[in-house]
Amino acid sequence: MNLTVLLAIRSAIALSALVYPSAMLAAPPAAMSEGQTAPLHMPQMPLHDPWIVADRDSGTYYLFTRNEPGMTGDRRVGIMVYTSRDLKNWQKPRLVFALPPDVWANDGGWAPEVHRWKGRWYLFSTFFNEADKLPAAGPRHPVRRSTLLAVADRIDGPYAFVREGAPIVDPSIMTLDGTLYVDPKGRPWIVYAHEWVQIGDGSIEAMPLDDNLAAAGPRQLLFRASDVAWVAGARHSDGSTTYVTDGPELFRTASGTLLMLWSSYDRNGYVQGIARSRSGEIGGPWEQLAPLVRDDSGHGMLFRRFDGTLMMVLHHPFRQARGRLYEMRDAGDHLAVVREAKELDLGGSPLP
Repeated sequence: MNLTVLLAIRSAIALSALVYPSAMLAAPPAAMSEGQTAPLHMPQMPLHDPWIVADRDSGTYYLFTRNEPGMTGDRRVGIMVYTSRDLKNWQKPRLVFALPPDVWANDGGWAPEVHRWKGRWYLFSTFFNEADKLPAAGPRHPVRRSTLLAVADRIDGPYAFVREGAPIVDPSIMTLDGTLYVDPKGRPWIVYAHEWVQIGDGSIEAMPLDDNLAAAGPRQLLFRASDVAWVAGARHSDGSTTYVTDGPELFRTASGTLLMLWSSYDRNGYVQGIARSRSGEIGGPWEQLAPLVRDDSGHGMLFRRFDGTLMMVLHHPFRQARGRLYEMRDAGDHLAVVREAKELDLGGSPLP
């Protein structure tokens, strides 16, 4: 098999995991045995699209990810949370949000993010319904997939839908991995990936919100995946090529530079990318910097440890994903990886 064919196959396999959620894990995680107790360590913790909140009031790190029934014992579609005092020893996860049976979506729970806004905790997460078809886009067959919003008075929930589970962005748009960004004037935005499943060339877009986190203006294109030199497209049998965007998160450095973490694929797997706004504003223009981590790793987010150290958590590998923790450096106009914190993540790979 020549190299071109091999790379095309690898890209297609990786892309399939984004279309079919069951492909995210080669096998479902084993249920926690009756004798397995906390603390858990990252090699024991199935997770995808991890999001960590360092809550100083309680001295606790909360790691949110989609519900894994084998870990919580609850088969409902939703979001679970692990908790830790030290980022190494974690408690058994519990469900903090379950998808109600009477909404349009029936699957997902992808990319949960929890943000403090106006005194309450807001959960952003992506849900979908494969049977709810959107208009065909050439050879692609989009379905309803949207970032939804839930709210709670406590960080650990329980969370309940805002606006009865109505999508934040127009439901005809496949929005993935929505994140909250608050600009220097205090105005909230949702930044999200517009799915390649619908448009072929996946993009990162932004939309202004009002104080109730509802749409307050038109969508804005920030960049397309095909604009990025390191991104590898996947060729399909019909001759088309698709490009992935995934997992945006915004970060403003101490010097005022606006950066964006986001992910896609190069020729060897999943990649943690980073972009920089030349204007310092959400509208960009956005320039791409050298990726932070390759090694089939991505969908990272930033947080500060209680001692002030800037950290990044991401998942690795794409299938049977576990968490990895990196110590980061704010370099003013960019971010730099200092080292992987292996004393905390223990290598972050699934146990044999």
